[in-house]
Amino acid sequence: MNSLEEFLAFSRESNDEFWRETAVECRIEWFEPFTQVRDGSRGAPWTRWFVGGKLNIAHNCLDRHRASSAAPAILWENEAGDTREVSFGELYATASRLAHYLHSLGLREGDRVALVMPMAPEVVAILYACFKLGLVVVPIFAAFGVGAIESRLADSGARVVFTADSLVRRGRRLPLAERVEEARAGAPGVEHIVLYEYGGRGWGSLLDAYPAEHESAALDAEAPALLLYTSGSTGKPKGCIHTHAGALIQPGKEIFLAFDHQPADRFFWLSDIGWMMGPWAVLGNHNFGGTIVMYDGAPDFPGPDRLWRLIERQGVTTFGVSPTAIRVLMHSDSAERYPMASLRLLGSTGEPWDETSYRWFFANVGKGRCPILNISGGTEIIGCFLLPLPVQPLKVCSLGGPAPGMAVETVDEEGRPVRGRPGHLVCQRPSPSMTRGVWGDAKRYLEAYWSRFPGWWWHGDWASVDEDGQWFLHGRSDEAMNVAGRKIGPAEVETALLEHPGAAEAAVIGVPDEVKGEAIVAFVVMKPGAKFSAAELRQCVGHSLGPAFRPEAIYAVAALPKTQSGKIVRRLIRSHFLGEPAGDSSTLADSGALAAIPRRGVKD
Repeated sequence: MNSLEEFLAFSRESNDEFWRETAVECRIEWFEPFTQVRDGSRGAPWTRWFVGGKLNIAHNCLDRHRASSAAPAILWENEAGDTREVSFGELYATASRLAHYLHSLGLREGDRVALVMPMAPEVVAILYACFKLGLVVVPIFAAFGVGAIESRLADSGARVVFTADSLVRRGRRLPLAERVEEARAGAPGVEHIVLYEYGGRGWGSLLDAYPAEHESAALDAEAPALLLYTSGSTGKPKGCIHTHAGALIQPGKEIFLAFDHQPADRFFWLSDIGWMMGPWAVLGNHNFGGTIVMYDGAPDFPGPDRLWRLIERQGVTTFGVSPTAIRVLMHSDSAERYPMASLRLLGSTGEPWDETSYRWFFANVGKGRCPILNISGGTEIIGCFLLPLPVQPLKVCSLGGPAPGMAVETVDEEGRPVRGRPGHLVCQRPSPSMTRGVWGDAKRYLEAYWSRFPGWWWHGDWASVDEDGQWFLHGRSDEAMNVAGRKIGPAEVETALLEHPGAAEAAVIGVPDEVKGEAIVAFVVMKPGAKFSAAELRQCVGHSLGPAFRPEAIYAVAALPKTQSGKIVRRLIRSHFLGEPAGDSSTLADSGALAAIPRRGVKD
C-alpha cells in the first residue's frame, strides 16, 4: 500500500483478503488452518468466518507466551497503592489449575461460567481457564445491583459463578458475595458459587491439588467464547455471543493497527471486566504477549492524582479512559504536576466528547504530544466501527473514520449516504466479531440490528462526516441511555422502579449531563392511595441495578403519554421535558398526558 487511503479502501473492498491477511499480521496460530475466510450462504446476519479452522484464545493469548515472553502479563494496583506483577508463566499455572477444577465440576464445552469479580488479576486467569475448556464466559459488572446480576445469570443459564467476598471502593469494603447469593435465588441454573477471598486467603486451598499444566482444546473458529450483555431500548438485556476467532482477531487488529502495539508497551484502559473494554484490552494485548495494567478502584481516590501516579509508577505507554472520567478529573490541576513521560498514545471511548474536556485531556495528560485515539463500536462486536490510526490527522473530538475492514456509512432514513449532518451509523458488510445472535432469541437479534436497513447492521448511533472526511458521534439514535459510558436500556430501569409496591407504571429517558454525558430522569404513575417517595424509588433502582443508574430526578405523573396501541412514547416525553419541538404527536391516545409532563428544572 502506498497510502493510508489506499489501505483503507482495500480493507473494505477486498474484505475477505483483508481479514485473511489480518490473521497473519496478528500472528494468530491455528491448530488447523481455515479453508474459507467467510461463508455468507445463510445471509449476512448469520455469516460464518474462518470456516474449518480450529484455534483457541487461551493458546494464542497465554500458552504460547508462558515461557517466551520477558514482559509481565499483568501489572496491578488498587486504591491503597498495593501492587502485583504477574508473569505469563504464573498466569498460565493458575489458569491451568482452574481449568482442572472446572473440569472436576462436570463442566463441558459450551457450558456458561459467570464472573462477578473485582478488577483483580484472577479474573484474567478465570477467563483463560474457561477458554481452555471451551466454556463460555459471562462477565458481569461487579457494581451491578442484585436484579441486574440475577437477570444475566438467569438468561445465560450459567452453571458456575466466580465471585469475591467483597470489593473496595473509596476505601470502603462493600459486600459482593452476598449480592450474588441473593441473585442466585432467581437463577436456578447456578450449581456452584466459587468464592475468592479478596485481600485475604485468595483461593485458599481450592486449587492446591490440581496440576499447573493444562493444554487448550482445539476449538472450531465459530465456537462461542464470551457472552457479553448489552442493553437496548426495550426488554431484558441482550446476550451477545462472541466466538474464539472473532473475539481474538478484532481486538488484536485494533491493538496492532490503532494502538501501534510494541513489545515494551504497558497498556492501561480504565475499565471493568464486566464491560466490553475489559476483555477487549486483555485479549488484544495478550495476543501479542503484551503487558496490561489493571486498576481496581475509583479514579479519583484517595485524590484526583490517583491515575497520574499510577501512570508514572507503572510506566504506562497507552492510557484509555472515558470522557466522563476526564470531566470529573479536569477540575483539579493535579495532571499538570506529573510529566507522564512514558505516555505515547491516549485512547477514549464510551460516549461523545465535548471540546473543552477533549482539549484538556490532550494538553494536560498527553502534554500536547500524544494523539487521542477516540474509538467507537460496541459490546455487540467486541471492537470498533470507527477508529483513527495514529498516523492520520485528527480534528478535536473526531473519531477519524471507519475502522480498517469495517464497511461503515452514515445514512438517512432511506439508506442514502449523508454528509455534513448526522445520519444513522450502519455497517454494510458483516465482520468476524459481530455477535452470532442474541442469546436464546434469534428473532430479537434480527429485529434489533438487521431490520431497520435490511442487509446492513444498524447500530443505533448518530454519526456525521464533515467536509474533510472526519467522523463524529452525536449520541444514540435509539432510546438506550449512555450513563458515564455505560449503556442501559429504559426497560431495565423501569422494571426496577416497578419493584416499588406503590408504582403502577414508569417511563425513563436520558437527558444531557455535563459530567456523565447522560443522566436518567423518571416519570412514575403511582397506584391509587400509594404515597410517592422519590427516595424510595431511587433506592429500588440502586438495589436492582446499582447506584450508578439511580435517576437524577423522579416525577410523579397522573398518566404516561402513549400511542393508541399503548406504547409509551419516550421520544416525545424527552422532547417535551427538555423544551424541544416534540414533532408528530398525532398517534397519542391522550395529548393531555404529554402536556402534563413537567419541564426540566421543576423539582421532584
